[in-house]
Amino acid sequence: MLAERVKAVKPSMTLAVIAKVRELKSKGVKIYDFGAGEPDFDTPDYIKQAAIGALGENFTRYTAAGGIPELREEIAARIKNDNQLDYAADQVIVTNGGKQAIFNALQCLVQEGDEVVIPSPYWVSYPEMVVLAGARPVIAESKEENEFRLGASEIEKILTDRTKVCILCSPQNPTGTVYSREELDALAEIFVERGIWVISDEVYDKLRYNPEPHASIAQSSKEMKDLTILVNSLSKTYSMTGWRIGFAAGSTEVISAMTKVQSQSTSGVNSITQKAATAALRSGDDIVAERVKEFRKRRDFTVERINGIEGLSCFSPGGAFFMFISIAEFVGKTYDGLKVDNSTDFAQALLEKKHVAVVPGVGFGTENYIRISYATGMDDIKTGLDLLEEFLKSAE
Repeated sequence: MLAERVKAVKPSMTLAVIAKVRELKSKGVKIYDFGAGEPDFDTPDYIKQAAIGALGENFTRYTAAGGIPELREEIAARIKNDNQLDYAADQVIVTNGGKQAIFNALQCLVQEGDEVVIPSPYWVSYPEMVVLAGARPVIAESKEENEFRLGASEIEKILTDRTKVCILCSPQNPTGTVYSREELDALAEIFVERGIWVISDEVYDKLRYNPEPHASIAQSSKEMKDLTILVNSLSKTYSMTGWRIGFAAGSTEVISAMTKVQSQSTSGVNSITQKAATAALRSGDDIVAERVKEFRKRRDFTVERINGIEGLSCFSPGGAFFMFISIAEFVGKTYDGLKVDNSTDFAQALLEKKHVAVVPGVGFGTENYIRISYATGMDDIKTGLDLLEEFLKSAE
């Protein structure tokens, strides 16, 4: 018999879509893929060259569980430069992507009976990681009319004596929503007053389109910084999704505990990847700025096109490369013989009939929505949205 905690975990909806898309592509089917949660750009050459250099230097042995010192120092320097937050190298851990950083943090912070507040829509893995840690996810629903932001008063209503952690994501997956400095400060007051930890997922911090600097809740006060585990990744910023490299920064006590967990699970991150990541952080962000400019162009086109389709509308997201779009008007209808009763049916019918891939909103905790990613070429965006419109017009 499998453990009960594993039985309670749902498979990743986004990975399921990716698997189906790859299956169809392997059969020669052209797919217009709005499902991918990764940039379509290649890893920059200077990063790949650093990896090749590491191989040439035979840097292929075990590394410290928390990461090589030079990389941890570069991460601390980046956070200081970008967020004006001071962390020593031993307050940083290098992880196998941002996902492991969140997983490790939950393993260290919660236990049976604890509650973890998760604003919805949420990234698909948050509730499942909470379940695996033995705690209970408590979902705080946000509304589209507020661009899926949750205010301090809304979160305060669902806090209990058992609330131990809140997971925040800004810029947000799946909506592209960005929290302002003022909004985070208001949340921080509540969390500090109640002694609630915050896992702050900031993996899209460089992918922003508004002039305001990125805001981290750890900047709100010293007390909030002490209660924050700041999580980030090189995956989205430097197109390094397959390299599996992320990091977290926090108090010495928490990072030490997370390192202990990691030492007994995966050990240190791939040695060559760590050398490549060090080069990425040392390079500056000129190439990132170029890519953000391209993402902004795609975002602007997609927003205008979606708002031009009868029955659809969306706001212009402030960051990441996602849009979360209501399909409520199209649920309950039939499309070329296929009945659509929910977002999963919608995504399956759209893929089958028009070869357009999107992710059902139910995977993000919000039914009757779909997530689309504009991290794909402009030609595919144009054709894919045309096909989406054709699909919607076929509704009976």
